[in-house]
Amino acid sequence: MKSTLAQVRSYERSVQLLMVNQFTINLGFYMLMPYLAAYLAGPVGLAGWLVGLILGVRNFSQQGMFLLGGTLADRLGYKPMIIAGLVLRIVGFATLGLVESVPALLAASAATGLAGALFNPAVRAYVAADAGERRVEAFALFNVFYQAGILLGPLVGMLLTGVSFRVTCLTAAGIFALLSIVQIRALPARRSDDVGRGQDQEGVLSQWRGIVSNRPFLLFSVAMIGFYVMQFQVYLALPLEVRRLGGDGTFGTAAVAVLFAVSGLSTILFQTKVTAWCKTRMEPGRALTWGLLTMGLGFVPLLTATAIRVPDGGVGLWLLAAVPPSLSALLLAIGTMIAYPFEMDTIVRLSGNRLVATHYGLYNTICGIGITLGNLLTGAALDAARAAGMSALPWVALVALGLACAAALYALHRTGRLAPPVREAKPEPANA
Repeated sequence: MKSTLAQVRSYERSVQLLMVNQFTINLGFYMLMPYLAAYLAGPVGLAGWLVGLILGVRNFSQQGMFLLGGTLADRLGYKPMIIAGLVLRIVGFATLGLVESVPALLAASAATGLAGALFNPAVRAYVAADAGERRVEAFALFNVFYQAGILLGPLVGMLLTGVSFRVTCLTAAGIFALLSIVQIRALPARRSDDVGRGQDQEGVLSQWRGIVSNRPFLLFSVAMIGFYVMQFQVYLALPLEVRRLGGDGTFGTAAVAVLFAVSGLSTILFQTKVTAWCKTRMEPGRALTWGLLTMGLGFVPLLTATAIRVPDGGVGLWLLAAVPPSLSALLLAIGTMIAYPFEMDTIVRLSGNRLVATHYGLYNTICGIGITLGNLLTGAALDAARAAGMSALPWVALVALGLACAAALYALHRTGRLAPPVREAKPEPANA
């Protein structure tokens, strides 16, 4: 941990603030969102389809507006978009805790999603710009703070929700309010280098057409959909498998908590070491390939477990319910540690270091759509597996997905399509 903090201090103040910023954002978000569905269905008393609609609106507003958020960040500056997103989260979270009418809840959910669309591309573009040649290492550290927030948030939320969900919402809103004040006062203003090049004068539609015509970037974005689909299974397929075998009681709850702990703690402890090891031994394209291959193989423990006869109960059943999913969570975390910093860096390189936030925005939108479709197919595979008695089906599909995406990235790497389209350069200073 001392080594990690020393690395953080080696960066500019802006990068340090953005790492703490991301930890706090995830802390506030994950202390509330895991408990929102139970609150809406329980104390508020909404029907299941309404709960799904409210949660879906948040996801749709975030994924659908990423491109716009990235474009605004490139044109207006990174800091204004970060602040605007934080303020929207304050309003959205406070509203979720104070109202019970469906229209107000829908508006609050949309606001929380739009907030993410505003600050996510801006934060990543800001980190990439100020980290310079040390982008890969910076994003490795960024992921440590990111995962720490995910790990701690639900624990804090569980304690607060034990008092009342309203307290959780207002506390989360207060965290974002404090974060907003810190960002306003301490985060240096930072505009995209595209403004200095005069590219902000280009029309938005023209810019978007230029990005969409960047074939290597689009191919990379599509190939990386599998990365996010597999990563998300820590929250979908793995917990469902644990509860299928271990039940919904105390053991099932504890085993699911272990999944999240394995994923988060392994990243916090080993991310920077994994990145340093990979950077000295392989090119970015190879690292991305190995990362996705590791994630695909991460479902092999669950696939292997389907060949084992399910015990009637006792320690044997508990081990079968807990050990294979935990091993899978660990392998998924390792694959993410390998790929994530190089993924963030590759987006910048494929953009040619121009309109970086807009590229991040479109990338997030493409991957977000892929996650939605991937989760629908994963859910269908889980249902089909239960109905047909073919418990191996979803794990075979996910292993195949990992292998296919790893092969696609390897092909992009071997054909040189992951190399930057133009030489990155800083804008020339204006003549006095």
